[in-house]
Amino acid sequence: MGKTFAIGDIHGALKALKQIITAIDPQKNDRLIFLGDYVDGWSESAQVIEYLMELSQNFPCIFIKGNHDAWCESWLSGMPPDKTWLFNGGESTISSYAKISAARKDMHLAFFNHLYNYYIDDQNRLFIHAGFSSMHGPAYEHYQSNYSWDRTLWEMALTMDNRIERDSVLFPKRLLLFKEIYIGHTPTLRYGVDVPMQACNVWNIDTGAAFTGKLSALNIDTREVFQSDPVPSLYPGEKGRNK
Repeated sequence: MGKTFAIGDIHGALKALKQIITAIDPQKNDRLIFLGDYVDGWSESAQVIEYLMELSQNFPCIFIKGNHDAWCESWLSGMPPDKTWLFNGGESTISSYAKISAARKDMHLAFFNHLYNYYIDDQNRLFIHAGFSSMHGPAYEHYQSNYSWDRTLWEMALTMDNRIERDSVLFPKRLLLFKEIYIGHTPTLRYGVDVPMQACNVWNIDTGAAFTGKLSALNIDTREVFQSDPVPSLYPGEKGRNK
């Protein structure tokens, strides 16, 4: 296996995604791990899914499910659109499907149906959209919605960072389960940061592409960061998820 890249929340920003893939310039044996939230925000959510499906034909890809992806999956399966989803980017996603045929929608639904809740690689590195609460790890999670919604893992890592040594009995047991943990879900813009953040052994790759930030990718071995242009500059006249 070649290089491994973790890629943050895309939120319908196809132009930013294409910039990232060009910058990474993946080779046949490189692995791309997408941390979820492919839809909701900018105007090309359906087109992002098309692009990801094509990309997976040429490169090893792991696709994690985010909370926005779960909403879209439910709608594609025939359920009424969730009102909270519509308010948080769902309307733009539905609009992006206006010219997508029923057959292609079925293929997109199959894509969503096969997303990973989480992925653990051969070096015991965890990739998950949001987090987990079980002291025994995500495989023992009682509430599976935590995979795509939990923020306590990241908040705990931020609070504990540099305060307690890893070998202390006070160090959070959840963080000891894995060599490293890679997440999205919580934009680093909340902390005034527009690049991926590290706290303890947790890396947050969501740099606010849904809002005023950039789409980011991280080479998890070299720590090299790749970023798109600020996404609003790529979609003039659109607001994304900015209210």
